Amino acid sequence: MTGDGGPAAASVAAPAEVGAHGGPDDEGTAPALETDAGGPGADAGEPGADAGGGQPPARPGGGPVLRTALVSSVTLDLPAQHPTVVLREVESPWRQLQFHVGLPDGTALAYAVRRIDTPRPLTHELLGDILAGFDIDVVAVRLVGRQQGTYFAELDLQGRTGRRVLSCRPSDALVVALRQAVPAPILVAEALFDGEGDVLP
Repeated sequence: MTGDGGPAAASVAAPAEVGAHGGPDDEGTAPALETDAGGPGADAGEPGADAGGGQPPARPGGGPVLRTALVSSVTLDLPAQHPTVVLREVESPWRQLQFHVGLPDGTALAYAVRRIDTPRPLTHELLGDILAGFDIDVVAVRLVGRQQGTYFAELDLQGRTGRRVLSCRPSDALVVALRQAVPAPILVAEALFDGEGDVLP
């Protein structure tokens, strides 16, 4: 996550310090990996929420029942080495889904949730600029499956030449969604909220 002029990866803090909020300091260190999107009554205009209040964008060709969610938190609790991402439904029954991501991915996601700009574009910011430059819209990102604890996601794109759905990692999908000028909807297959077993994409 570091690069020429980019911020350093999030420093590992004691559990009592992980919840600290704030942007990068003058030396470029990343913020602690924790965000909080609020309780069940959180504003629908928050990143990841379905601000339109209507039905979520359909998956091309049909598919599983999808639920709109937002990124509720990104936390790192020592001695764990991997941040935990929590997604929460924006409507009743307010179920949650959590999974682990790598430290660089968690740092990028924490920046995206807080809409923190960096001195030079990080990878996901660069991808967002490329998509915007070629008039490609992010219709939605979807978490569609789970196998042996590994989650699968897809990026739904619409451009001048048509619509494409690309398979990707959930952490990448979430950061790209939140880095849009208007955050793209985050959709989760309903079966992923039920238990911890495998769910075929």
